[in-house]
Amino acid sequence: MSAPARPETELVLDFEDVGIGDVPRVGGKNASLGELTRHLLAAGVAVPEGFATTSAAYRLYVEANGIGGSLSTLLAAFRAGQATLSQTGSAVRELFLAGTFPERLTTAITSSYRRLAERLGQDAPAVAVRSSATAEDLPEASFAGQQETFLNVTGERALLDACRRCFASLFTDRAISYRELRGIDHLDVALSIGVQRMVRSDLAGSGVMFTLDTESGFPRVVEISAAWGLGETVVQGSVNPDAYEVFSPLLAEPGLRPIIGRSAGAKERKLVFARSGSGTRLLQTSRRERESFVLGDDEILTLARWAVAVQEHYGRPMDMEWAKDGLTGELFMVQARPETVQARRSASAFQIHHLTGTGPVLARGAAIGDAIASGEACIISDPSEIGSFRDGAVLVTTMTDPDWVPIMKRASGIVTDHGGPTSHAAIVSRELGVPAVVGTVHGTAAITDGEPVTVSCAQGAEGLVLGGLIPFTVEEADTGALSETRTRIMVNLADPSAAFRWWRLPAAGVGLARMEFIISNLIRVHPMALVHPERVTDPADREAIAELTRGYADPTEYFVDRLATGIAKIAAPFHPGPAIVRLSDFKTNEYANLLGGAAFEEAEENPMLGFRGASRYHDDRYREGFALECRALKKAREELGFANVVVMVPFCRTPAEADAVLAAMAEHGLARGENGLKVYMMCEIPSNVVLAEQFAERFDGFSIGSNDLTQLVLGVDRDSERLAALFDEREEAVTVMIAEAIRKAHASGIPIGICGQGPSNHPDFAEFLVGEGIDSISLNPDSFLRTVPIIAAAEGRAEGDPGGAERP
Repeated sequence: MSAPARPETELVLDFEDVGIGDVPRVGGKNASLGELTRHLLAAGVAVPEGFATTSAAYRLYVEANGIGGSLSTLLAAFRAGQATLSQTGSAVRELFLAGTFPERLTTAITSSYRRLAERLGQDAPAVAVRSSATAEDLPEASFAGQQETFLNVTGERALLDACRRCFASLFTDRAISYRELRGIDHLDVALSIGVQRMVRSDLAGSGVMFTLDTESGFPRVVEISAAWGLGETVVQGSVNPDAYEVFSPLLAEPGLRPIIGRSAGAKERKLVFARSGSGTRLLQTSRRERESFVLGDDEILTLARWAVAVQEHYGRPMDMEWAKDGLTGELFMVQARPETVQARRSASAFQIHHLTGTGPVLARGAAIGDAIASGEACIISDPSEIGSFRDGAVLVTTMTDPDWVPIMKRASGIVTDHGGPTSHAAIVSRELGVPAVVGTVHGTAAITDGEPVTVSCAQGAEGLVLGGLIPFTVEEADTGALSETRTRIMVNLADPSAAFRWWRLPAAGVGLARMEFIISNLIRVHPMALVHPERVTDPADREAIAELTRGYADPTEYFVDRLATGIAKIAAPFHPGPAIVRLSDFKTNEYANLLGGAAFEEAEENPMLGFRGASRYHDDRYREGFALECRALKKAREELGFANVVVMVPFCRTPAEADAVLAAMAEHGLARGENGLKVYMMCEIPSNVVLAEQFAERFDGFSIGSNDLTQLVLGVDRDSERLAALFDEREEAVTVMIAEAIRKAHASGIPIGICGQGPSNHPDFAEFLVGEGIDSISLNPDSFLRTVPIIAAAEGRAEGDPGGAERP
C-alpha cells in the first residue's frame, strides 16, 4: 500500500505521495494521512490537503546544528541516574530550539507551503502543524499526545518556528518517559512534521471516534465524541464532550438510522483561533452551546460510515479525529491511527470484577476500563508536584495531559473532574490498565487528600468513587472453554450502559430486557407526566422534568428517544439473535416514585397483585403512557433497525386481556406478525398454565417468570423476609406447573423458555428444566459461565431420554 518509490533524501512529500508503508519516513500519523488521502477519498472521506517533512529532514536539522553528540551525552547521563527526567528533557529541547534551519530545508518547507496556498486560493493559509514520530501510532502503541501540535499557524515565518518546536517536542518529558517504558531507542526515532490545511472547526466543532466500544471492546459500534471548537479540548480531556454511538452493521441498510446512544456533555469551554495572527485562545461556551448537541443525526451517520470505511481499508479497529468547518459546514477526517488497547485483548478471555461491600458514593463519572482499584487519594493540581505522588495511590486531579504519564503509570486508579471516554486520561488509562473515572465535575472537591477510596468501573458505563477500601473479587473468565448446549442459553440484561460489557459471552440472544429498568434509571420520569405536564403539581418534580427534557420541543419525544436507544443498546451485543423486551411491569408504588408519578398513581393495599402489567396497557389511566412505550419499540425496530426485538407482555391474567393488549399494540403500530414482529407472553400466573393452549393461540412464545409463578402457586409473598425459607421454585407444586407449561407450549407448536434466577441459583433446578425439554434458559450475565457447564452436563445425562414433547 506504500506510495511509489521516492528518493530517500527528499525532505518534503505531499500527502498524495505518502502511504502507510512510509512510516519510517514520515511517521505513523502522516503516513496515515497520506493513506487516507490516496485511498479513502473515493469512499467519500474528506481529508484536508497538506504535506509532510520526512525523517531525512529531521536528521538534516540534527546534523546541521551539531545536536547528535550532545544528545547522546545527555541521554547517557539520564540513564546513568546522573540527571532527572525534567533536567534531561529541558536540556535536549533547548538544543533543538536554539538551532537554525539549513537553507535547503527552509526552501523545501516554504515552497510546499506556497503550493498549498495556491491550491487553496489564499496568500497565507492557516495550517495545523502536527508532530509525527516514526515510532508512534503503530498497532502496538498509541503514543497518545506524546509530541506537540500547533494550530492556526499562519505565514512562512510562523510555520518554520512551529516546525522547530515540533522537532524539540520529540523529547518532551512524557515522550522520553514513554519510549523508556516501551524499550524504544531514542536515537532510532525521527520526527516528521505534518502541515495540513486548518479546518475552521473553531466556528463549529470537532472530536474523535473509534470503531469499537473503548471500554468493552465491543467491535460493532462506532463511538464518537464531539465538542465545540478545535479538537484539542476533547483529546486533552479539558471538556466533557457529547457522546454518540452508532451500530455499524446496520449502517449500510437503506433508510435505517442506527444511532443507539446520544448524550450531551457539559462542553464548558472551547478552543478557537486567536483574534489576530497565529495561535489559539480558550473561551467559555454560551449556555445555548452547552445545551445543544454539536452534531445532527445526518452528520453522526456520515462520520460513522467514514469510520467503517477506514476500518475496512486498514483491516483493524481504528482511532480517528474529525473536524467540522464552520464556514462551509463540511466534515473532514483529520487523523486515523490503529486502536491499540482493546484490539490486543482476547475475544474469549476476560476478568469480571465484583464489589463485595458498599460505601458512600463520593463522585460519579465515565468508567474507563472494567476493573476496581483502591488506595489513598492523592490530589495533585499540576504535574510539577510529581514528587509528592505516592506509588499505588489514586490520582485525583482536574484533568491530565501527556505530561502526567509518569504519574499515571504509578497510580492504582485515576479520577478527573473533566474529560470524556476519548480524552487523554481515558486513552492512557486504558493502555496502562489503570481503572479511571473521568468527567466527575467535582471529584477534586468531594474527595479529601489522603482519604482511602475505591475506584469502581465494574458497573458499566458509569464509574463510581466510593469512600473507604471496599472489598472486591476478581473472576477469571474464558468463554472459549464452554461446552456447546442443545438448550439455547441467553442472558438477562437491564442496564443499557452495561450491555456491551458482555458481548464476549456466546449467548443466543437476550432472554429478558426489563423496560422498567431503562425507564427508572435512564428516563426517570413517569410517562404520563410527559403527556400531561399540567397535572404535575410538585414544583421540584416540574423543575427536574424540565431539566431532563431540555432540548426536546415535545417532552414525550424525550421518553421515546431515550427508551428506544436504551432498547437498541441492549439488542445490539447479540444481534441478530433475538432480544426479548418486556413491556413495563412497574407496580403502582414503583410508578409513583418516578418524577411526576404521584399525580397519576393511586395507593393500593397490595401492589404486587394490583394495577400492573397487561392490565395497564389498555386502561384509560395509562393508555397514553403505553402509546409512548409502543412508539419507542417501533422506533427501535423500524428506524434504528433492530428487528430482532421481540416484545413480551407481562402479568397477563386472561385471554381477553391478551386480546385487549394486542389490539392496543396494533393501534400504536405494533401489530403482531407485521414487519416480522413476534410477541411473547410471560408465563407467570397459574391461569397462564391452566389456559396455556388459549394463550398460545395469541402469542408466538412463552417465557416462564419463576419468581411470580412461585409466589402465586405457593401463596408466598416473594418480598417477605419472614417467609423467605418457603419461597423456592423447586417445590413440587411449582415444578409440576412448569412441566405442564412446557408440555402445553410444545403441543401448541410454540417455544418456551425461562428468564427467572432459579437456573442461576440452583444447579438441580437447571437440570430439571433440561430434563423437561425447555427450549431456552436466560441467565444473569455474571452466572453465565458457571451455569452453562451445569446445563451441558444435565443434557449429557438426559441423552436418549426425550424429556418432554417434541420441540417446535
